[in-house]
Amino acid sequence: MVEQQQVEGTEMSELVLRWLRTQARLRQALAVAGRGAEDAMLLAVSKRHPASAIAELFEAGQACFGESYLQEALDKQAELADLPIEWHFIGPIQSNKTRAIASQFTWVHSVERVKIAQRLSEQRPVDMGELNICLQVNISREASKSGFLPEELMAAAEKISKLPRLKMRGLMAIPRDEDDYQRQREPFRQLAELQQQLNDELGLQLDTLSMGMSGDLEAAVKEGAAIVRVGTDIFGARQ
Repeated sequence: MVEQQQVEGTEMSELVLRWLRTQARLRQALAVAGRGAEDAMLLAVSKRHPASAIAELFEAGQACFGESYLQEALDKQAELADLPIEWHFIGPIQSNKTRAIASQFTWVHSVERVKIAQRLSEQRPVDMGELNICLQVNISREASKSGFLPEELMAAAEKISKLPRLKMRGLMAIPRDEDDYQRQREPFRQLAELQQQLNDELGLQLDTLSMGMSGDLEAAVKEGAAIVRVGTDIFGARQ
């Protein structure tokens, strides 16, 4: 994690300043939650922002970036091929896109069907090692959002956990927007309980809750987020 003093003596851009403020916000949230400073990582959500902005943040110290649109991500990966960026896919996954996702990303946060997991497993190149995945849960039961319903999760996780070339790391959710801190916490708490249930009943070792964005980062960290996905507060409004 880059501290501000490491970039003293240079004229920092507004982008880097926003990133530093977000890093400080995450550290503060962890401290308030009684968690260690390294207990959650910041994923910079760079969709709809140019490769030049990613390169600038990578130079400042941000290594992990999240993309939602495959072709846009592939174009950026080609442009930034000389940088050892850790790419995370966080968007909806169509069956005809799984081969490229399986071969071009280190993490996939948005696995919301068993069929998609099976295709990622089959298409992950053997020489790349296991693909880290999270199962997306429709924790607020919104018709407009993808993901396993909570009652579907146990059966799906049992099947997916047996697939080769995948490492099931945990759960991801995008709850309904709420302004109230306590109401924000509730779906995150439910997600954490679901992950613990999977570990207890299936003997899994899930260690990652991918949850929390610009508007609810503190609530997610309080309930155990290991990865927070922040775009707007770092990059500004999407183009």
